[in-house]
Formats: sequence, structure tokens, C-alpha cells
Amino acid sequence: MFGIVRPCRHRLGEALGAQWMAHLCGLCLALRGDHGQFARIVTNYDGLLLSVLTEAQAERPGGADGLRRTAGPCPLRGMRTASVALGEGPRLAAAVSLVLASAKVRDHVADGDGLLARRPVALAARRVAGRWSRAGARTGAGVGFDTTVLLDAVDRQSGVEALAGPGTPILAVTEPTETATAAAFAYTAVLAGRPGNAAPLAEAGRLFGRLAHLLDAVEDRASDAATGAWNPLTATRTPLGEVRRLADDAVRGIRLALREAEFGDGRLVHRLLVHELPRSVDRAFGTDSCGHTPEGAFGPPQSPYTPQAPYDPNAPYTGGGEPPRPRGRGFWAGCAVAVGLCCTCKVCCANEFEGPWSGKKRSGCCNCDCSCCEGCDCCDGCECCCDGCDCCDGCSCCDC
Repeated sequence: MFGIVRPCRHRLGEALGAQWMAHLCGLCLALRGDHGQFARIVTNYDGLLLSVLTEAQAERPGGADGLRRTAGPCPLRGMRTASVALGEGPRLAAAVSLVLASAKVRDHVADGDGLLARRPVALAARRVAGRWSRAGARTGAGVGFDTTVLLDAVDRQSGVEALAGPGTPILAVTEPTETATAAAFAYTAVLAGRPGNAAPLAEAGRLFGRLAHLLDAVEDRASDAATGAWNPLTATRTPLGEVRRLADDAVRGIRLALREAEFGDGRLVHRLLVHELPRSVDRAFGTDSCGHTPEGAFGPPQSPYTPQAPYDPNAPYTGGGEPPRPRGRGFWAGCAVAVGLCCTCKVCCANEFEGPWSGKKRSGCCNCDCSCCEGCDCCDGCECCCDGCDCCDGCSCCDC
């Protein structure tokens, strides 16, 4: 799985954690139901937000159970049954996830990553990407969403990157992604029957797309430099300090945009897009003090654009040498590893595993060894952290 919003179950708590898993399993089952078992590998956390947003806006007398069903035992849940989300929200998330995965495959092909440098493998990967694009369009049409805006953004992205060079504004490179995510976020208001939310959610989606693009570029900067792959920050020579400023501005903009939207139950949306996004930024920039690695292992968190940055040649991690890089895998090798992770339930049940493509450390979505979260009671019993954005004014447990 991939995506920038990867919440820790300790911070979500039992109730919101159960909701999160319901949407995760709902997206996975929507992909399987419409497109077969293989399509489940495109499940991603960011696409999942569309299902969360759709349900959060819905007005229903029966509460969350009105959009739930009980799914049978699944290997990815350790052969446990679960209440999962259903309806148009998970199907919209499935459509967008398929298009995103198609774009990711095409990007790997264009970069010639691993086995994709070989023409027969690249040809097969392009066919898979094309099939996922068409599948996403069919699923989108089923809920009334025209995925043309997403496909157009994918097509324009390569042209924008080809023209980008030193001095090109980084926001010119992120614009196609912003446009695509704005359309997807806004359509959740249509599905939920709240047309007044379309404008603020479009703004939140636009900024979320910007943030996702920037954080992905920051996380891949070192590996792209090692392999010679194209990276927007390197190509445009954008200082990391400026990227961090744009990322923090996007987080604040999303928080303000959500205040303008009306929700039936916005607790999970608030937790993910107000509380977890800043953690995603900190994680990408190496300034996160609440992670699965104890702070003492490498010293206190440090900013990546200071002399002691995690990927600075003079950083103390390895005695002044290059920092260790995760071992990446090619597309097909990653697919094989992803299947193995799913079949062995590690994606859901393992404390820690390596990402199938990136090689980065991940935690199972049902487990967490995040010692920093244990005993963290800043939000326990604090209803203001769950009832809406403006309810946190004056609450010292957060800056929202």
C-alpha cells in the first residue's frame, strides 16, 4: 500500500480505528468485486480518504451502520470477519485508486526502473496500466464520476515534467496532481448530497494533491539521485526550505477549507486531515518525533535542510558517510512481494514489514509498536479533537 496518510492505531483509538479499517476493507473488497483479486494490490491510503469523506458528509438516521456490511473471514485480516464500508464512496475510491496506480506504473516505465528497463517487461507493464485506466473509468462511470479529468492530469504531467528546469516554479509541476485531487474530493460532496461542500472540498483536495506530490518528491529525492531518475525538486532546483514552507501552508489550507464544509460525522476526517497530515509532513522531512523508531536511536529529529539533515553527507548516522537507503524493487518484483505480504497477512497483522516496492519500513495496519503513542493522553476524553475543526480553538493538545 502507498499514500501519505498512514495513521497509527494508537492515535486513532478504538472507535476511529474501527471506522478506518471498515473503509480500508471496503475499498479492497470494492476492487476485488469489480475487477478481480489482482486489482486489490492498488489499494492505497490516499484513495481511501474519498470513501471516508463521502460517508462523513452523509446524513443517515442509522449512523455509520447504515453504510456497513459484515464481510467474511479474510487472510488479510488474519481470517477474521469485519464490518466494512460499502456503497458509492468505496467505489469512487476504487476508481481513483486504479487511475493512480496506472499513473504510477507508467511513471516507473518512463524512468526505466529495474526490470522495466527491458522492453518486453515495459510493454507488459504498459498493458497493465492501460487496463487499470479503463477499469477506473468504468467504475467511475458507475458512480457518475468522469475520470477524464484524472486521465488528462496523468497525460499532462509528463509534458509538464519534460518542460521543467532550473527556475521553474515547483507549483507548476504539481498543478496536474492538484487538479485531479480537487475534482475527486469535490465529487464526494455530490455523492453525499451536499453540493455546498463541493467548493471547500475542492480546495482541500487541491492542497492535498500538492502536498502528496511534494512529500513524494522529498521522500524519493535521495533514491532518485542515486539512480538518476527525474525528481521535481532536483529538476527545478527548489530549496527544501521552500518545499517545507509550501507543505506547511498546504496543511493549514486544508484545515481552513474543512472548516467551511458541513459533515454529519466529521471525526475521522478531522483526525486524518487535520491531525495526521502534519505528522506525514514531519515524517517525510525527518522531523517526526513520534515514530516507530525511538528517538534515541539516531538522536533528536532534525530538519532535512539544516547541516545535520538525515540525507546530508555530514549527518552522524554512519560516521559522516552516506545514510543507508532502503532497497527498492522493480515493478514486477514488488508485485510478487506484495502478493506474498497479503497472503501471509503481514500487511494487516505484522508489527513491521518492508514496503514491496520502496523497501521502506511499514507497520501493519492492525498493529503498531509506536512506543511514543503509549501513554499519550493529550486527546483522551477531549471531544474537541473529534467533533470538528473549530472546536479545537484554545485546546492545547493541538494547534488547530
